[in-house]
Amino acid sequence: MTGSDDPEASYLFRVTVRLDPDPGYRAEPDTFETVLSRAADPPGEAGWLFFRDTLWRGELGDAAHGRRLAADALGVPVESVSFSELRTSEAYLDALKAAIAADLDAFNADSVSEVLKKYLGSSIHVR
Repeated sequence: MTGSDDPEASYLFRVTVRLDPDPGYRAEPDTFETVLSRAADPPGEAGWLFFRDTLWRGELGDAAHGRRLAADALGVPVESVSFSELRTSEAYLDALKAAIAADLDAFNADSVSEVLKKYLGSSIHVR
């Protein structure tokens, strides 16, 4: 998962991290929750299909893969991760819809609305 200082759109995830200190040390709490965001790549550019390849109906399609992505991004063991939302501008959402509409066959869907629901569920927040 990657990030940017002020992206036009971001995927937000709730992540539970487990600390694993060296022998003789103890951390309390040893687990905590944080929010991890990944900048959404511009529609049509490399990486823009992250939502299709990672999410299903607003949930991670493969929990183990999601934990690995989050652990790689954070550099610590991840106990759990869940998708919260795509936080987006109206302009980004319009561009996303246009890119989806241009290749509906890639999504095995009949409409843009079906694609958005299929992969993001109701987890789109326009700011």
